[in-house]
Amino acid sequence: MNRLDVKPRVRGAVDVPGLLERGRTLSTPALRRAVERLAAPMDTIAAYHFGWIDADGNPSDGDGGKALRSALALISAEAAGAPPEAGVTGAVAVELVHNFSLLHDDFMDGDEQRRHRDTVWKVHGPAQAILVGDALLALASEVLLELNTVDATRATRRLNTATRKLIDGQAQDMSFEQRDRATVAECLEMEGNKTGALLACAISIGAVLGGADDATADALERYGYHLGLAFQAVDDLLGIWGTPEQTGKQAWSDLKQRKKSLPVCAALQAGGPASERLAALLAADAGAAGTGAAAGAPDEVFDEAEFAFRAALIEEAGGRAWTADEARRQYDTALAALDEIYLPEEVREQLTALADFVVVRRR
Repeated sequence: MNRLDVKPRVRGAVDVPGLLERGRTLSTPALRRAVERLAAPMDTIAAYHFGWIDADGNPSDGDGGKALRSALALISAEAAGAPPEAGVTGAVAVELVHNFSLLHDDFMDGDEQRRHRDTVWKVHGPAQAILVGDALLALASEVLLELNTVDATRATRRLNTATRKLIDGQAQDMSFEQRDRATVAECLEMEGNKTGALLACAISIGAVLGGADDATADALERYGYHLGLAFQAVDDLLGIWGTPEQTGKQAWSDLKQRKKSLPVCAALQAGGPASERLAALLAADAGAAGTGAAAGAPDEVFDEAEFAFRAALIEEAGGRAWTADEARRQYDTALAALDEIYLPEEVREQLTALADFVVVRRR
């Protein structure tokens, strides 16, 4: 996918890969200690999911993700004038919740690949994927509350609210798959819950643990929420037009799951011949699924040419261009939230650079 047309706003040189690596380096030891609390075999299954071991239990340096949320939590602590280490527990808690959602989502969505490896449910079975996800969710609150401070209680409250919204978003996403269409407004609400809420928590939780007031934390949350929507808009583009090398998933993954992602919703709402043709195809899918004919899995009855045709319809109807524009709009809104509060200049530039990375450089 080509880079989106966003002019980077960082005046100085910010080492974004270094920020991501710092987040991973500082938080991973504490994350490993948390996972080691789990009963067998959940501890090793979780270790496989995080990329620390392979399917046979051997040490592995598998891809554990970009560590964006961990990086945000550490920068968040610095936004409050605290050292980055003050955000480590928050980073761990957010990563645990994020990976709880991935374990469950992979099974519910039928995804067999994540980060270029077989997913947990594919290797260890659905029951273990659900149990390990549940355990990670419980650990998230546990590690925060063990700090036994007023700020930790505030942070836990924000995390629990974000988790509830994340689950709301997943439920909305699944419900959309059974409908022939969803509005752009509905899709934005769903994606704000499913992706924006936890990124909002990540960028505020370190500040809360560092003693920031609610006004500062709320402004940081707004940055994270809109950054999450920009992140998801780019992800939606990759979910249709990205390659397996870019995404770690099958080609046309969102189309195969009948996801009403932003490009689809925008195309359906646009009107015109391509929009109407796409709407007719999706209505037929929904009708077939209702009678059991398609079994809710169009990839089992459609070939690659059909998915390519649908992607072309979405693009012709304007869904691809609209979504790219929406990523830019959300990017601008995220950065505007930073102007509401005082931030050390270095922190402001780091958060701006991370927004550039999410929207401009993310593949």
